[in-house]
Amino acid sequence: MLSTLRLTASWAPVALGRIASTLSARPVSDQVRLCTSAAAITMKRPPPPPTAPKVSLRTEPAVHDHWSDTPSRSDEVRSSDAYEFDSRERGRGGAYSRGNSVSDTEAFAGSGLQPINWQGEALTPFTKKFYKEHPEVAAFTDEDCAAFLAEADITIQGSPPIPKPIRTFEQGQFPEVLMKELDKAGYTEPTNIQKIGWPVALSGRDMVGVAQTGSGKTVAFMLPAIIHVNAQAPLKHGDGPVVLVLVPTRELAMQVQTEATRFGKMAGVMNTAIFGGVPRYNQANDLRRGVEICIATPGRLLDFLETGVTNLKRVTPDRQTTMWSATWPKEVQSLARDFCREEPIRLTVGNTQLQANPDVKQRVEVVPEMDKRQMFFDWIKETSATLWSRIIVFTETKKGADALTREMRYNNFNAASIHGDKEQRERDRILNDFKTGRCNVLVATDVAQRGLDIKNVEWVVNYDMPKTIEDYVHRIGRTGRAGAVGNSLTFITNDTHTPDRVRMAKDIVKCMEDVKQVIIRAFTI
Repeated sequence: MLSTLRLTASWAPVALGRIASTLSARPVSDQVRLCTSAAAITMKRPPPPPTAPKVSLRTEPAVHDHWSDTPSRSDEVRSSDAYEFDSRERGRGGAYSRGNSVSDTEAFAGSGLQPINWQGEALTPFTKKFYKEHPEVAAFTDEDCAAFLAEADITIQGSPPIPKPIRTFEQGQFPEVLMKELDKAGYTEPTNIQKIGWPVALSGRDMVGVAQTGSGKTVAFMLPAIIHVNAQAPLKHGDGPVVLVLVPTRELAMQVQTEATRFGKMAGVMNTAIFGGVPRYNQANDLRRGVEICIATPGRLLDFLETGVTNLKRVTPDRQTTMWSATWPKEVQSLARDFCREEPIRLTVGNTQLQANPDVKQRVEVVPEMDKRQMFFDWIKETSATLWSRIIVFTETKKGADALTREMRYNNFNAASIHGDKEQRERDRILNDFKTGRCNVLVATDVAQRGLDIKNVEWVVNYDMPKTIEDYVHRIGRTGRAGAVGNSLTFITNDTHTPDRVRMAKDIVKCMEDVKQVIIRAFTI
């Protein structure tokens, strides 16, 4: 079975720990935490020896998100730079506290769950090694592979055997149904993380894949996940999901579900996404009918586990785990050590430190606070006059997002706002309008910072400066995706030089220098 997690910094450790404890008798480390843009996937191996299994659910960045990354309302990142509690999740394990502290409700989440007694479960052996080397790949010499890895800026750490990288989709030898979907989606060539990630993931090895945002990590774990699902025994009545994907926000869950549906529909793989902020009825019905892939936020998942709607018995103890992340911080490294059953192969594309996408042209304007609004409207009028652009504007607060949207609409801009106070149905409608072009300016708080995978976003504007460099990188990462060129504009006010503001300005300067971007002279706070 496969389990995946798509994680975000400061995700609540307690809820994940409770989920993990249901899968293994082993105590879950207090240090279980979520990592930025990380995801973990686990694949079932042959049954373990009769000794008590010591396995827990991977709380690692999920890559094989088994296709999804979507969180529940109770789990999602709020615009106030903190987690807020959705009263509709109260009592069902869906709360997160502000900052990094753990609220009483969060600490209670999942407290009624019991570990699965795996010794009493009949585990069916299955094959987990699906990779077949293409003759063209087999012909590559060690020198050929070394030259390719150097050119692609890929580093590999781990014990042999490590499969050689592929260059084309055909060399991956995916089933015809997946090849047709890749072609239909307009993919012409694998990204660098896919070229090495697919062979390793399909070979049955534990792995960690580190690559910048927008580099194709979701598809990198998705295709091996589908292949794995189709090699499993069919679901029986009462079975839980074969693939579990844990994600931090509902937007990410819906994004992953979109990909799960795209690639899984013709392959006969059913999925559902469960998250807070919407009624439980339809989600519960999906789980009771049976789905191979469940994309979930921790709060809503704990709810369904505690009430017996579903179970995790198809997420077996002996498994393959793959983690995918945009960075390699200590939290992710700790997760890899805690949850991988073997020393994982580590694949890194580019720099392991937090780095902006070099395909995004960054621009910074240092202005007095009183002039920021006028400069923004001057810029957007000029931009809109030359071409139709799809633009995402980030604000610090929900009130600020709504106020800026009202003013933009008053000035005849087709804008809409999205944040944590809006109902899920309204947020879905607004996102669909933005994707289809009914509106071309999306004003958002950081709730939309992660999980938004929208094609052809020409500009990201930081109307309000983010609080951390991680937020900055992830915000501007909404443009310049999948090899496209994007643009970002950040307003930095110079009225007050607080330590946090000065630190952020310096971090942005370094972020631009790291990818060799031009820095204007005025940008010297």
